[in-house]
Amino acid sequence: MKKILIIEDDIAIAEIERDFLEIEGFDIIIETDGLKGYNKAKNEKYDLILLDLMLPNMNGIDICRNIRGEIDIPIIMVTAKGEESDKVRGLGLGADDYISKPFSPTELVARVKSNLAQYERLHNRNKGKPDKRADKLTAGSITINLSTRRVYVHSTEIELKHREYELLVFLISNLDIVFSKEHLYERLWGMDAFGDLKTVAVHINRLREKIEKDPQNPVHIQTVWGAGYRFKV
Repeated sequence: MKKILIIEDDIAIAEIERDFLEIEGFDIIIETDGLKGYNKAKNEKYDLILLDLMLPNMNGIDICRNIRGEIDIPIIMVTAKGEESDKVRGLGLGADDYISKPFSPTELVARVKSNLAQYERLHNRNKGKPDKRADKLTAGSITINLSTRRVYVHSTEIELKHREYELLVFLISNLDIVFSKEHLYERLWGMDAFGDLKTVAVHINRLREKIEKDPQNPVHIQTVWGAGYRFKV
């Protein structure tokens, strides 16, 4: 049974989230205080965190920033409508996805299942069998060690969140091919029915900031207007 931590100070919303997720067979823990939720996330084992932004004692942005360097599990940020800058900040700090209030229970369950399934695919696909891919990918000044998941630009290691890493590996593995935002979302987030395509754009921009000499005029991750993105060497 997958265990989910809900950090949400509005108990009515938290209980709605709990009820619908328990129907789907998830084990749910609710914490209404930000600092206590952070400590639970650090010290107990969970498979996914549903994280509100506005919390007492410690806000969702700080929680995400602090736990992402220590815990590698899906984090879905729950935001109020209009908190666009906070959504972007959350994704940049390592949140995997976000869902805006008010949301339908169907969407909530779909997002949770999708993020859990995609996480398992990314982390367990090589378990028990050798990786048949080459050990390294190289594209110009960028080198990716697939065994250690370490990325280097001009021989200097850079830190990528796991979605950024998977996006970069996918693009470099398919040089010059143009992929739409819809295709990238479905490929990396595992679903297309409920996804917010801004998530793709945010991750593309974060990657550019880390691998491009001039992120405003990218050489590698190019936008093909009206079509999507491609990787050029």
